[in-house]
Amino acid sequence: MPKRQQNPNRQSPSSQLGWAMIVTSTFFLLLSLFLPPGKAPESQPYSKFIDLVESDRVEQVIISTNQIKYTLKSELVGDESPQVFVTIPVVQDTELPKILRQHEVEFSATPIQSGDGFWAFLRMLFFLFLFINLGSIFFNRGQEGGRTGVSPFTIGRSNARIYSEGSMDVTFDDVAGIDEAKAELSEIVDFLQHGAKYIRLGAKIPKGVLLVGPPGTGKTLLAKAIAGEAQVPFFSISGSEFIEMFVGVGASRVRDLFEQAKKQAPAIVFIDELDALGKSRAASGSFMGGNDEREQTLNQLLAEMDGFEPNAGVILLAATNRPEVLDPALLRPGRFDRRIVVDRPDKLGRLAILEVHARNVRLATDVDLEKLAARTPGFAGADLANLINEAALLAARQDNNAVTMADFNEAIERILTGLEKKSRVLNEIEKKTVAYHEVGHAIVGTLMPGTDKVEKISIVPRGIGALGYTLQLPEEDRFLMIEDEIRGRIATLLGGRAAEELTFNKVSTGASDDIQKATDLAERYVTLYGMSDRLGPIAFEKLQQQFLEGMTNPRRQVSPQLAEEIDREVQAVIDRAHQIALEILRKNQELLTALAQILLEQEILEGENLRSQLRSAQKTVAVNGWLQTGKLSQDHLLAGTLTNNDKTLIGG
Repeated sequence: MPKRQQNPNRQSPSSQLGWAMIVTSTFFLLLSLFLPPGKAPESQPYSKFIDLVESDRVEQVIISTNQIKYTLKSELVGDESPQVFVTIPVVQDTELPKILRQHEVEFSATPIQSGDGFWAFLRMLFFLFLFINLGSIFFNRGQEGGRTGVSPFTIGRSNARIYSEGSMDVTFDDVAGIDEAKAELSEIVDFLQHGAKYIRLGAKIPKGVLLVGPPGTGKTLLAKAIAGEAQVPFFSISGSEFIEMFVGVGASRVRDLFEQAKKQAPAIVFIDELDALGKSRAASGSFMGGNDEREQTLNQLLAEMDGFEPNAGVILLAATNRPEVLDPALLRPGRFDRRIVVDRPDKLGRLAILEVHARNVRLATDVDLEKLAARTPGFAGADLANLINEAALLAARQDNNAVTMADFNEAIERILTGLEKKSRVLNEIEKKTVAYHEVGHAIVGTLMPGTDKVEKISIVPRGIGALGYTLQLPEEDRFLMIEDEIRGRIATLLGGRAAEELTFNKVSTGASDDIQKATDLAERYVTLYGMSDRLGPIAFEKLQQQFLEGMTNPRRQVSPQLAEEIDREVQAVIDRAHQIALEILRKNQELLTALAQILLEQEILEGENLRSQLRSAQKTVAVNGWLQTGKLSQDHLLAGTLTNNDKTLIGG
C-alpha cells in the first residue's frame, strides 16, 4: 500500500478518546448540578394521605400541579422514620381544601415553575452534543488514513485522499494496452517536471484532462500512474463524495479541495466518476433555475476551474464512462482542455496487458499469451486481470506447479458462460433437444459470413440458465462489419431454433435468449444502421449510451404508421434469417444428426475433431442468393456496427 501524507489537522485515536472522556465527565458533572439535592420523598397512595389527614396526623401540606407533598407531625413518628411523603393528587377531588381546614392542617400551593422547561431543554442540548461528538470520533477512527472525518466542525472540509511526492508505487510501466492515452498523459507529466521548456515557447499547462471510456479499461489506473510518475502531490476523490444532504456542503468541499491543492502546487486533483457530480443542468427539470446540492456543487467546480482566480499549477484530472450526460459548460476548452478516450485494447494491447499481469504468475511452457490475446476480443484490462487470476486459482485448486493453457481455456469459459452445474441433471428429452440445438448453431455459424470460428460445443449446463453453449472464437479483431455479415449473425442465432423445428417438429423454451439477441440485432439493423430498403438510411434510435453495455437506446418519436413499418421490416429480417437457417439444416440434415449423436455420447466436441466434421457442411444456393441480394457491396462498410466487444457466445 502506498504511504499517504499525514493530515496535520487530524488527531490521533488516543487523543480523540481522551477528548471523549473529558466531554463525558464534564457532561455528567453538569448534569449532577441540575438534579435536586437530597433523597427523594417516599410516595404514598392518595387514599392513605386522606386517612392521615382525617386522623389528625398531618402537620403541613404543599400542593403543586403534579404532586402533593405532606409532612407528618413529629410527635407521632419516630426519629428514624420518614416525616415527608408525596402523593399524586386526584384532580376531581375538590373537597380537599375543606377537609384540610376542618382538621386545621397548614397547606399552601406552589406556583408553576417556568425554569423546568429551560433546564430540560439544556439537558437535551447536552445529550445531543455528547451524541454528535462521540459519533464523530468513532466515525473518524473508522475512516481510511488521510481522510478528514465528518463532524459538525469539519462537514465542509474536503475528503480527498492525499498522496505525497513519491508515495505512489504505480507507474506507466504498470499500464499497458492503451499506448495512445499514455502518450497524451506523459506530456502532462513532462510539463509538471520540466515546465520551463514549455513556458519558454508560450505554452500553457492544460487546466483539465478528462478520461472517458468503458468500465474496466484502466482510467483509474492511469490516474495512479500519473501520480507515481509526476512526483507531485496528488489529491484523489470520488464525485459522489461532494454530494451531501445539505445544500452548500459540496460547494464548500470543492473550495477546500482547491485551496489545499493551491497551497501544494504544482499538484494534481483527480475526481473519479465525474458524472455523479457534473450531470447536465438542463436535465434537472427545474424551470426557475436549480437550487439543489448537486447543481450548486457543479457551479462551484466550474468557477474553480475557470474563474477570476487562476489555479496556477493545479491540473484537474477526471474519469467517467458517461460523457454524454456531462454539462456542456464543464466540457468546454478552458476547463477540460483534453478529452482522452481509453478504449478496449486491440490484440496487441491485450497481449501487453496479459504480459503485465502475468509477471508474478508461474506459467507452464505450453501457455501462449499471444493465442490468449487473440481469443479474448472485447476484454478490457480488468477482464484480462481477472482471467489471469481465475486461471491461477484453478491451477492452485488442482495443486499444479504452474498455470497451464488448459487452466486459461477453462477460465475463459467460466468468464463467458459461468460455472459448470454438475448438479443440474437433464433428462433424455432435454439432453437430446439441447444437443440438436447447439449443433444447429454450429452448422449455420460455420457457413455464415462474418461469424467466428466454431471452437467448442457443449451440452454441460453452465451459469444461471445455459443448458448448453456453442463457443465461437474470432481469428482477428473486427471493428466494422458488412451488411450480409450482420444478417449471417442473425441466421446463426436462429440456427438452434431451426434445428429443433426440423428434428422434432416443435420448439422449446431454450431458444428464448437467442431470439432476444436476434431481435435486438435486427432492430438495430433497421433503426440504427439504416440498412432497410424500404425505410432507407434513417436512424430511428438515439445512440445515448456510448460506453455502457446493456443500456437500451430510446427510439425517436415517430408516427404510428412509421412504427408499423419498422416492426414489419424487423420481422422480415428475422423471417428471412429463419428460413435460411432451416434451408441450411435441411441440406445438412445427415451431418446434424451425426454430430448430435456424437455430442450426446461425449457431451463436449471441440478442437480439430469438431472443425473437421463441420468442413463437410454444404452451403445452399438460397444462402448465396440471400446474402448477395443486397443493398451494399463488399466494399461498403458500416462504421460502428458490431465491434470487438460483442459476445462470442451463442447461448443454448
